[in-house]
Amino acid sequence: MQKLNPWELRKAEEQTLAGPRRRYGFLSRILFIFMDLVYGKTRNLSKFKVLEMIARVPYQAWEQVAYIAITHMYGKPDFARRIFEFVRESRTQQDNEQWHLLILEELVHRKRIRENFFKYRALPQIMAFLYYHTSWILYVIKPSLSYALNADFEDHAEHEYMEFVHENPGLEAEPFESDFAGDYGRFESLADLFRQIGYDERIHKQESLERIEHARFA
Repeated sequence: MQKLNPWELRKAEEQTLAGPRRRYGFLSRILFIFMDLVYGKTRNLSKFKVLEMIARVPYQAWEQVAYIAITHMYGKPDFARRIFEFVRESRTQQDNEQWHLLILEELVHRKRIRENFFKYRALPQIMAFLYYHTSWILYVIKPSLSYALNADFEDHAEHEYMEFVHENPGLEAEPFESDFAGDYGRFESLADLFRQIGYDERIHKQESLERIEHARFA
């Protein structure tokens, strides 16, 4: 994933805050309402961690369906190659979401934030399980439905991160120190870290929207 410099990160934040959110579908709205009811509307590290636990699973679902397709269509090399490239892209996106989760988990630990086991461990796993199968079923029925659901989720995450930075100017003074900096990237502050994560979510959203358009005209 492209890493932006501090000036570019601020511009990315401004662009997100100046733009409207997507018109979310029914399933997306239900998910976001549920999360607000359970975790509150306040944006915080623990709630973001739950978001990232869920964010990985559409890519895992798509990867699984793609591997099944390759197994049945390996006799058609061109088709199999296209599917494999799709798997590679999904893996890259999934890995990027995994870095987000690891960094957030690290921040929660370092700040000694106490979390309820059921709300922040067990329940997110149940939500991720359900979201995985929803993404999988939608993809089997019609891929664009699964892509649209993911675009909604990524758009929501993009705005949540950027609004979190806007609401918490003190993040500008907090240095970003992480065991994962060498893997994910080095940033001058936590504000820039969250701007980068928000920008990553924007790219994931755009990639899902591009897949919808490709499916429409294929």
